[in-house]
Amino acid sequence: MNPPFVDGDRLAGLLSMGQAIDALEEAFAGELPDSPQRQVLARDGAQLLLMPAWGPHHAGVKLVSVQPTNPEQGLPLINGVYVLFDAATMTPVALFDAAPLTALRTAAVSGLATKHLAAPNTHRLVVFGTGVQARAHIAAMAEVRPLAEVVVVPRTQGGAAELLATLELPGREGTAHDVEGADIVCTCTTSRTPVFDGARLPEACHVNGVGSHSPDARELDTATIRRATVVVETKEAALAEAGDLLLPLEEGLEREDVIAATLAEVLAWGPPDNHQISVFKSVGVAFEDLAVAAAAFSNS
Repeated sequence: MNPPFVDGDRLAGLLSMGQAIDALEEAFAGELPDSPQRQVLARDGAQLLLMPAWGPHHAGVKLVSVQPTNPEQGLPLINGVYVLFDAATMTPVALFDAAPLTALRTAAVSGLATKHLAAPNTHRLVVFGTGVQARAHIAAMAEVRPLAEVVVVPRTQGGAAELLATLELPGREGTAHDVEGADIVCTCTTSRTPVFDGARLPEACHVNGVGSHSPDARELDTATIRRATVVVETKEAALAEAGDLLLPLEEGLEREDVIAATLAEVLAWGPPDNHQISVFKSVGVAFEDLAVAAAAFSNS
């Protein structure tokens, strides 16, 4: 049996950003698929990750590599494959390019969190990073909020020009200080240290932290976590992998102050607090890939 291969172009034709957000909302609102903690092998800064999940109608597994030096060589940061199985027969029904699938589901889960945590009238977005995830997050934020301006903060001088040229929204290059006027902040970098000063965040700002999934790396500083209501995908995954949360704990923040709720709890009961900064800290969990891959397959 030769299951069809779904590359980035075909995935875009099968599933829009809005549909991906809807598929994840359905997944988080129901009984979460079985999804063990991912296995990670690391060597010389690179990672090889194995991420299986099993739901009522489909099962799937993602085998993905992350090589931080690849972008410097003009190569994708993330490479890999995702195999989708029919849950009843356990036969493979589709094979996905893992990089565009990961980009779509990561931005879509941030879009879902923003839909439920950000104030309804938010319109100014600040994005850290200029790569695939930055581009996808701009699309996801525009899907759930009426954006009027996008400020792109690059890690290297001049890196924002190409991304800004593709935007259909007013946009400009900015600096880390631009968080002072932000309604939504998305950190989409490979930085291992905080990318902005959390003391500068305005009240009621919403932050999506997505670039780091290592216990010893973070994009968000302790000030951000201390001031915020923090929501995660699952507590197990966050407390195993999110340096954005684990490093503040090492610096003395109390464990009960670190995570206010899971995204499933927010969907069930509403946001914990609408009057202070909210942070959605994502590390990526396997059932998100399953939900998005299954939704795309159903449209094929």
